[in-house]
Amino acid sequence: MTDCGCDKAKHDLEEYLHHELLADEAADIRDHLATCSSCSNEHQVGVVLIEAVQRACRETAPEELRAQVLTRIRALQTH
Repeated sequence: MTDCGCDKAKHDLEEYLHHELLADEAADIRDHLATCSSCSNEHQVGVVLIEAVQRACRETAPEELRAQVLTRIRALQTH
């Protein structure tokens, strides 16, 4: 594997975070992240963001809020 450089690492970071790269490409990004603190920091921000979104998607609204939203939707649909 080779160090792909900052430009390629930053360009492909989103796909890397979502495991959408071919194995060789992912290995090149991983090698680069191991030696570049700037890209590694961007990678860490991406990881934290993905984890936050995943947590938010697992949470459900309180039952009272859900009932209010459904009532409002039904009211809008009847007009």
